[in-house]
Amino acid sequence: MFLGIDCGTQGTKAIVLDASSGKVLGEGSGAHHMISGANGRREQEVQEWLDAFEQATAAALKQAGISGAEIKGIGVSGQQHGLVMIDERGQVLRPAKLWCDTESAPENDRLLDYLGGEAGSLERLGIAIAPGYTVSKLLWTKEQFPELFARIDKILLPHDFLNYWLTGRCASEYGDASGTGYFNVRTRQWDTDILQHIDPSGRLVNALPELIESHQPVGRILPAIAERLGLNPEALVSSGGGDNMMGAIGTGNIAPGLITMSLGSSGTVYAYADAGNVSEQPSVATFCSSSGGWLPLICTMNLTNATSAVRELFTLDIGAFNAAVASAPIGAQGVLMLPFLNGERVPALPHATGSIVGLDSTNLNQANLCRAVVEGTTFGLRYGLDLLRDSGIQSANIRLIGGGAKSAIWRQIVADIMDTPVVCTTGSEAAALGAAIQAAWCRSQTDGADESLQALCERCVSLDPASETRPVAEHVAAYQAVYQHYRNQLQGL
Repeated sequence: MFLGIDCGTQGTKAIVLDASSGKVLGEGSGAHHMISGANGRREQEVQEWLDAFEQATAAALKQAGISGAEIKGIGVSGQQHGLVMIDERGQVLRPAKLWCDTESAPENDRLLDYLGGEAGSLERLGIAIAPGYTVSKLLWTKEQFPELFARIDKILLPHDFLNYWLTGRCASEYGDASGTGYFNVRTRQWDTDILQHIDPSGRLVNALPELIESHQPVGRILPAIAERLGLNPEALVSSGGGDNMMGAIGTGNIAPGLITMSLGSSGTVYAYADAGNVSEQPSVATFCSSSGGWLPLICTMNLTNATSAVRELFTLDIGAFNAAVASAPIGAQGVLMLPFLNGERVPALPHATGSIVGLDSTNLNQANLCRAVVEGTTFGLRYGLDLLRDSGIQSANIRLIGGGAKSAIWRQIVADIMDTPVVCTTGSEAAALGAAIQAAWCRSQTDGADESLQALCERCVSLDPASETRPVAEHVAAYQAVYQHYRNQLQGL
């Protein structure tokens, strides 16, 4: 029995996996709240993560009908790029700045200039740093909270922090480390020079966690935490990883030939690669995977956050919202939404705001606005998928995950806009499943059983045939013109 945790933006999810049968026996969740500001601030109190971790774990164990003493390992997936700073007493210094925080965009611009622009960043790090990455959050903290900055003893990503809470050890694995902006994805080492540029004292370099391989454990759970969570004190905590890396494992995307697309708070598209061939496109992040290879990825900042905003504006439940989307025609009678409520990363428009264009007296209605926000967010994913395809990534189908994937009409819209069949996995929590599978892999390696990650994925990841959705030829043709209209609007920005 293995526990998989996914600490996301909106909440923490937990699953209990029977790695022998490949079945998920129980699920649980706990909610988080966002600290938001009009200046782009997006932060969370990390204590909420710990409370939600405990709540979600208890619910998953209860539903599974097992004792926590049966759990042999724990894997943690976390939202990428977030910054957790800890002092020498182990206390968190301030709320975590999240992946969707754009308050540090000016600092990112200055760091990008230091690196020689996007081309220089790609040459040096293998990625082009973006406002959501961790590195600019450090410079922002130094300038906004110098006294607090002087107390930094450890700098951790969200999943690293949860592993630290579980084990008392500070460690990071290559996949999640790839999104910091101070990690070289080619050499798989920290780039300490950029941290020395931010703070020549060496404080940040000394605060870095140890880097470990994906299959290596962080350690055993601390006795006090095992007691608090009701878990086996001998349970092993695996390296874990970023939510996209764990989502790749949870969809079986650990070999070339598959594309995973996530319809979550953010939208992501990624595919496994055996070699770290860095794309010339700055928007393609050639991150390391948490399975030994690389994971070329694009991420949009706006997806279900935008659709939820429109749904709540009309006080619609999800069923009524989907019905409204389905009742409007392709292209929403000329209504187009650029849903950049959090700025945008792909395309790179960190200072953009949302807009609705094409309104007139005949098309201003609820159904068209609902359809326009779904189409607008999906066009952003198409833009990113085109970049991945231009860099050589190919696939005959897309594995669709995230909350939006539960909507049949949205699945059809994705299939039509991408002109590619889509299918969902049977479990709804791909990142938590991937974390549990990785924990089973790690335990197997540690115990000398040496079961391969591929064998575990084949047993534990299954597809839902009822969700398979194929593109409709006339829909594909109709969307070509609408998507071109979207691209034309982007040129205006």
